[in-house]
Amino acid sequence: MQKIKNPIGITLIYIGLIAYALFSLGPVLWTFLQSLKTPRQANARTPLIFFDATLDNYIDLWLNSVPENPGAVALVLVGIITVLVLLGMFANRLPVANSVIYAAIVAATLVLLWNIPRFVHTAEFYDYFLNTIIVTVGTVTISMTIGCLAAYGLARYAGLAGVIILVAALGFRSLPSLAYVLPYFFLGRRTGLFDSYALLIITMVAINQPFTIWMLRSFFMTIPKEIEESAMVDGASRLTAFIRVIIPIMWPGIISTGLFSILLAYSEFLMVRILTQSKWTLSVAIARFTGGEDPGHLTLAAAAAVSATLPIVIVVLFFQKHLLAGLTAGAVKG
Repeated sequence: MQKIKNPIGITLIYIGLIAYALFSLGPVLWTFLQSLKTPRQANARTPLIFFDATLDNYIDLWLNSVPENPGAVALVLVGIITVLVLLGMFANRLPVANSVIYAAIVAATLVLLWNIPRFVHTAEFYDYFLNTIIVTVGTVTISMTIGCLAAYGLARYAGLAGVIILVAALGFRSLPSLAYVLPYFFLGRRTGLFDSYALLIITMVAINQPFTIWMLRSFFMTIPKEIEESAMVDGASRLTAFIRVIIPIMWPGIISTGLFSILLAYSEFLMVRILTQSKWTLSVAIARFTGGEDPGHLTLAAAAAVSATLPIVIVVLFFQKHLLAGLTAGAVKG
């Protein structure tokens, strides 16, 4: 017999969820409003909700000077971004592997970002943005490459050594970030890598690698061994079976793990602040505006926070289908 739903209880649940969502989004919305105010409006004794919005904070943050033809430059950038987004949205309908399309999109995006300063007089904050992109892409590429191979081996190997490696990785990941600072600081000083992208990427990979191995291993455990064994019976080597058979099945899991790795590398503060002097990322750059006594820093900090958050939101929305598929892939085994 079908149970009768209680409309009052369901209504209360929805009201509670909506209230919690508004409570969670409140700081984000307020930061966005602060980024559209002048310093005088932002520092008013009575908080202003209705005001004349301005984009001066974003212009001061990203540009040293406004180009002579801002409309044309904006139109070209929007056109290129639209093409890249459409390629990603309709990748499944193109006669090319999805991995190739996504790799081409990432490469084209990096080339575009690298060449923007040639046409627009960007401010120092844009350099911090490029540093963040370089460190994040390098970290995710290396950690996912190593993580996929290591996780696949640990998922298929049932010996004691595999258990020891997994426990050691988990213990290494549970250490606080301060435990890594001095070793990598001395490593950078001794090798001459201090204040370089290489040291940051090596550090981020070392910190995030246990997480990627554990998460990817859980996805590999859900894939039956008979799949690659069938490919090997047909003449494929284990590496060929891994690349051509397992990886396409694992693609949602790789995307979801890569997104979490992006978040970890993108928002890192302590390591970047200590191991670099000029290669700062966005998380460190935002801190410059939060400790000053200049009232204008409040609006610049808000604009910087919104600017740093927007790329991550776009990436998550772009891969949300793969993210949901990856997170639910391990729910049912077989």
